[in-house]
Amino acid sequence: MKKKVLRCTIMFLLVAFILTANGFADNWQQWRGMHNDGISNETAAPIQWSQTENIKWRLPLPGEAASTPVVWEDKIFLTSAEGDALVLMCITTDGEELWKRTLAHGNRDVRGGEGNSAAPSPVTDGEHVWAFLGTGDLACYDFAGNQVWHTNLADRYGEFDLYFVMSTTPLLDKDRLYFQLIHSNAWVVLALDKMTGEEIWKHDRDSDATAECEQAYTSPILYRDVAREYLVVHGADYVTAHSLEDGSEIWRCGGLNPISSYNYSLRFVASPVATEGLIVVPSAKNGPVLGINPAATQGDITDSEWQIWKRQQGTPDVPSPLIHDGLVYLCRENGDLICFDAKTGEQFYRERTHRHRHRASPVYANGHIYLTSRDGIVNVVKTGREFKIVASNSMDEVIAASPVISNGTLYLRSYQALYAIGGEK
Repeated sequence: MKKKVLRCTIMFLLVAFILTANGFADNWQQWRGMHNDGISNETAAPIQWSQTENIKWRLPLPGEAASTPVVWEDKIFLTSAEGDALVLMCITTDGEELWKRTLAHGNRDVRGGEGNSAAPSPVTDGEHVWAFLGTGDLACYDFAGNQVWHTNLADRYGEFDLYFVMSTTPLLDKDRLYFQLIHSNAWVVLALDKMTGEEIWKHDRDSDATAECEQAYTSPILYRDVAREYLVVHGADYVTAHSLEDGSEIWRCGGLNPISSYNYSLRFVASPVATEGLIVVPSAKNGPVLGINPAATQGDITDSEWQIWKRQQGTPDVPSPLIHDGLVYLCRENGDLICFDAKTGEQFYRERTHRHRHRASPVYANGHIYLTSRDGIVNVVKTGREFKIVASNSMDEVIAASPVISNGTLYLRSYQALYAIGGEK
């Protein structure tokens, strides 16, 4: 009898532990989710909704922004313009604003509302949140809204000189924040201490890019497997790998903007994405897409055996690629979705979704890909080698931020409001 009670007690504690550990199935702590690849482990993400159907709540926002919210358990963090000011907000997953802090002034709009200085997305580790802005301001806050530190990277590393606005999102890993500041006044890769903002290392990244190609709007990613780990930086005609220890360059790959047909306005916006054994590198303006073997040795690997495949055209111009279950998905800015084999580059389809500008990066959850156009149409496409749209949802508001999926809820940030979709109302 005692053994039976003991077994039951152990089983109860085990189940309680699992339920507690999975109370929040997926935190979305950075721009592209848990692993910075746009992949959600959620199995109950909503597929169909409208402005009035399947909406948990709608919270009006103080201004426009393209930055993606981040979610940690019951808290959501996002940056926004508010007139001339730039703010960081903390919102509960019930749609209640907890606090708002002004981080900077001097918001700058570009291309008639196409973007502004609240383009970079915040990041969080569950205790603190870090927000970077196009003004160069970088700040750390605790979850109660207390400022831990504040600095300005433009003051420290050179005034930003871009045709549009600085849009790179910091990469948080362990005790560091990684940055790439690629513009006409500097090509810098940085590692900063997340709790102080102090520099751990700085690497001056070389390039022979000219004109607008000197500038990039991409964000760094991390490649990590059992054998290696390094930072991947994309911009100014090259993709480069950097040591996490000191920022030194491990390898670089060009061929994205060939000298023989050089495009002087080929600035990179879409960021690379990685899965074990593969780094997918986009370019811009229907240019090439590369599949790189992460085991690449040191030096220039352009047109080398370390390129697993190369597609001469079809790159997304703004949305970053997505890799899932051996397939690569590219959402072009015109709404075309391209699907091909991750190992060989063999194309399975190229189909039209919604013919409008796509700025948000695709997100995967529960066998579906979410594609968001700027006019507020979100198409849900079934994964696999055959193309099928399973739902088309209209929000009728401008959306440039990527979708977020956490704890069974889909969060969409428009220029006007933050929406929580699915689950109980």
